[in-house]
Amino acid sequence: MNGPLEGKVAVVTGAARNIGRAIALALVEDGACVVVHARSSRQDAQNVVDEIRDRGGRACLALAELGDQSQVERLFDDTVAEFGRVDLLVNNAAIRKETPLGDISYAEWREVVASILDASFLCAQAAARRMESEGRIVNIGGMTAHSGAAGRTHVVAAKAGLVGLTKALAVELAARRITSNLVVPGRIATNRQESGLVEPSHHAYHHSPLGFEGSAADVAGMVRYLCGPGGRYVTGQTIHVNGGIYLP
Repeated sequence: MNGPLEGKVAVVTGAARNIGRAIALALVEDGACVVVHARSSRQDAQNVVDEIRDRGGRACLALAELGDQSQVERLFDDTVAEFGRVDLLVNNAAIRKETPLGDISYAEWREVVASILDASFLCAQAAARRMESEGRIVNIGGMTAHSGAAGRTHVVAAKAGLVGLTKALAVELAARRITSNLVVPGRIATNRQESGLVEPSHHAYHHSPLGFEGSAADVAGMVRYLCGPGGRYVTGQTIHVNGGIYLP
């Protein structure tokens, strides 16, 4: 497929469903080859790979536990072996649980933080080692990291950590012209039942003045822009895609 990302190789974590799937499809539409990552949802991820191939794009499936450094390194080694390079990284994978503060075990805290913050660090580190100049790193944040939310102490803390990680990467990798940005979705219509998720409680009081929820494609469109030629001078930024629900 021809486009501004032709010849580029993207790794999209948590790409089996919803926002991750939409991002993978958008990057393919612009010409990138995409590694569709999932932790355990093999069939859903394979469906995305098949969809990309049916559209004439190039993609492969990768299963990995991103809180495990050895598995992350293998993921990126396999990417280079398959496609020859790494140019784009989208850190979308996350475990988003809702548990009252007093009921969060340390094991659950570590699981959630590892899936969001540790995984994004490990993937960024592994990708940056293999990227040439003009690479792109896009982290996917969470609105509640900026607004706060009950029952999500671990998720909010981990997603807030992505703000600092994004800025640090932007400064450290600037000499190689690798950009790093954070895209923060607001209320996005996703298939939560299929994903085994429940409706987040904060949705009861977070409503867009536009009067509707966003779509996964709205988030993917911003990621697509940042990964493309138009995003070359945007780095270290937190960009909200939330329909005006939260105004920083």
